[in-house]
Amino acid sequence: MYLKEIESFKNRIISEISIDERCASYVDFPENISDELKEFLIKRGFTKLYSHQREMFEHSKQGENVIITTQTASGKTLSFLLPVIDEILKDNKTRAIFVYPTKALANDQFRNILPFIEHFGEDRIQAGIYDGDTPPNERTRIRKTANIILTNPEMLNSAFLPNHSLYGFNHVFSKLKFFVVDELHVYRGAFGSHMANIIRRLKRVCKYYRSNPQYLFSSATIANPKELAETLTAEEFYHVKKDGSPSHKKHIYIWQPPYVRDSEYRKTPEEEAAEIIPDMIQNGRRFITFCKSRREVEVVLKETRDKLANVEDIPSLLDLTDKIAGYRGGYKKEERKDIEKRLVKEEINGVIATNALELGIDIGDIDIVICSGFPGTKASFWQQVGRAGRRKEAVGILILDVGPIDQYIAVNSEFLLKTGVENAVLDKNNLFIQLAHVRAAAAELPLTLDDAELFPDIAEIIPVLLKAGELKNDGGIFTWIGKEHPAGDFSLRNISRDIYKVINKVNGEMLTEMDEYQAFHEVYEKAIYMHDGVQYMVEKLDLVNRIATVFPIEVNYFTVPFTDTMVNIIKEFKNINFARTTATFGDVLIKEAVVAYKMIQFHNRQNLGFESIKDNLFTTLETEGLWYLIPNDVDDVLNLYTEFNYYNGIKHSLLTAARIRTMATAEDIGATMFNTVEKDGEIKRAYVILYDLYPGGLGFTEKAFDFAKEILVDAINLVRNCKCKDGCPACVGDYHLDKKMVLWALEGMMKQVEESPKITKKVEEVVVEESKYFKLEELQFKWNDYRNFLKSRSESFLGFFNIVDEVEVRGNVLILNVESAFFREWVMDTLNKVKIENIIKRYVEVKDNFSIDVNIKKSESKIDKIIRRYDDLIR
Repeated sequence: MYLKEIESFKNRIISEISIDERCASYVDFPENISDELKEFLIKRGFTKLYSHQREMFEHSKQGENVIITTQTASGKTLSFLLPVIDEILKDNKTRAIFVYPTKALANDQFRNILPFIEHFGEDRIQAGIYDGDTPPNERTRIRKTANIILTNPEMLNSAFLPNHSLYGFNHVFSKLKFFVVDELHVYRGAFGSHMANIIRRLKRVCKYYRSNPQYLFSSATIANPKELAETLTAEEFYHVKKDGSPSHKKHIYIWQPPYVRDSEYRKTPEEEAAEIIPDMIQNGRRFITFCKSRREVEVVLKETRDKLANVEDIPSLLDLTDKIAGYRGGYKKEERKDIEKRLVKEEINGVIATNALELGIDIGDIDIVICSGFPGTKASFWQQVGRAGRRKEAVGILILDVGPIDQYIAVNSEFLLKTGVENAVLDKNNLFIQLAHVRAAAAELPLTLDDAELFPDIAEIIPVLLKAGELKNDGGIFTWIGKEHPAGDFSLRNISRDIYKVINKVNGEMLTEMDEYQAFHEVYEKAIYMHDGVQYMVEKLDLVNRIATVFPIEVNYFTVPFTDTMVNIIKEFKNINFARTTATFGDVLIKEAVVAYKMIQFHNRQNLGFESIKDNLFTTLETEGLWYLIPNDVDDVLNLYTEFNYYNGIKHSLLTAARIRTMATAEDIGATMFNTVEKDGEIKRAYVILYDLYPGGLGFTEKAFDFAKEILVDAINLVRNCKCKDGCPACVGDYHLDKKMVLWALEGMMKQVEESPKITKKVEEVVVEESKYFKLEELQFKWNDYRNFLKSRSESFLGFFNIVDEVEVRGNVLILNVESAFFREWVMDTLNKVKIENIIKRYVEVKDNFSIDVNIKKSESKIDKIIRRYDDLIR
């Protein structure tokens, strides 16, 4: 089955996966469900339940902790709501805390509780959302009377637990019977490690109030949901995994972008997405396109709107550019809620989003999901694809990137189906995270010997806090005497506490807020910051007041930052010598500076140049790392090639191999190279280092150390077996690098190798161009053909080109004939002239000194008549 929108792109489709329809498995209501709850369900149209809903109800009523992992839109919310509501109807003093990873999801899920409140009345059931946006009077009501409190991990950490004895929180904790966590699969890595320690603190507080809540968790598909739930809570769980909900048929298309002209460079997934989305909007399809970064969201959104603005065969009053929106972190709460509402009401056809929309926010019925590049894990991929087809047959399109996993999928699409999804990995005993939560726990309740079971390193942490003057010893009970609210000293999501505001200088409006790391990478001076497809140039980044001042602008490029990374070794813990290298694991200090940026042209991705950044924009990270020694003879050869950094190829291949071995993602491990000087001051040693992207480390590079030799062998095989000719982003990270040299260097770390290879000379910058479909000298005879071609590409300025009935070619100048003298002034304005020339050059074979000019055809002027009509109008 091909969608008509991809019929013209079917040569890009290299494989198709079909997932058959599955019928629902219905069962009767549980025997022990209350009669009034059963009556409510029947009134709502539920005559039976899905089998997994009954299974969860029965096991939760037996007092078991339960984790459910059924597909998206399978009724998981009702699965954990039923046992909670059933208990509240029997005892309205019952309290339940529902935890969601985002505010948006909590607001969305609150709608599922409202029918229960409306039916049974607020004297029986009350609920409320308790987050940073909740007004004080509503917070008071929730603490006092709400049976179900919807919140997020940040509020648990900074409000609920530190204030457990104040403001009525003691009433919540003393009556707490259920602790519900939705979207459990997101609690991996640093975020999951923090969540595990929050639950440790929750247990202490509940024990103090003599409550023992039952855990009800739900998760998308991951390999180890039961293990993850038990790791987070240190409790046993029953796993509901047999899905009783129906599933509509899905078609998954694997889309390989084409090579650019006769080169070995492929078009990017974002370019391809911007090609197909306008057709989908014109045909009324409802879709989500997932991109891997905030910048990619904005670039695809702008390029799509550019094309939609020039679609001619639609009614003039219909603005198709308003049928699509962006959705990402950095949009204000009001903007996100408006987009969600417009999606549900079908006022817009679709969104370009980051993984923020992977979670179960109800956005109505979606026909198509486009993944702009493989999202990193199969769990995430199936979660994204699962957003479509909730009520009917659906389509998923995976547009492959040039990364190693994407290109592996290109030849092994069964990888998505036939092998298991990934494990969710966390390290709740990470010393940095544990220290942060022990300090917070001490401020909540004095530390006693019982806490040794919760926090494994507490015996080493307490002496440090005593010496720092934050604890005092009261006969073996350690009481907090440090500053108030130490829970505010750290971020759960590895986000800097230094927040920058982005202000539009034209009207003083705050566009967004972002942490320092994002600010340094997105709003440096002269950066193009994009918000909902609108471009702003950064006039100034005030590092003291943390304000980025921007102003609206329309330019034909976006900006991408360049970074420089420095490494300091703090302490070595262990090392291993093998072959011709040494692998070492230890603590390191990473300093990353944003030093320059490049300007990339929209639509064709040409590099328009580099600019340095004068501000001192750097962040530091103390973490754990694994570093490999580069043999001196290999280093000597690599240093001969200064045009391109071949260490980047070694770094890329080792990093890719390490991520695969440790099941890490791009958010977990980074890499760079560094040099040291031995004690005699003369011998320089070169290293490539892999490091955890979290303060204190998360165990990824320590695990990688155990496979140090295997990772090097994997990296060699990755480069050797890649199907590219000379080197590509999949194997060596860059088209510019000759993979023969990278392979020689990697093999040189294992054994003495022969003389280094002669490398293929590569151009400094890849110019990604469209094929040239016309020649300049022929354009005056094929002008109508050219205009129709531009229409098929939804190019900019179609309206203007359509009023140019004829053109002339004089040398390397294209003369556009128009009827009004004002058009000459309008077109020859610098910005418009450049844009039109770029459109011509994109598809027409011209020389370097090509330009346009405007000729005025003789015609009767209407200016005098317009002036008279204007005078009549304003009288």
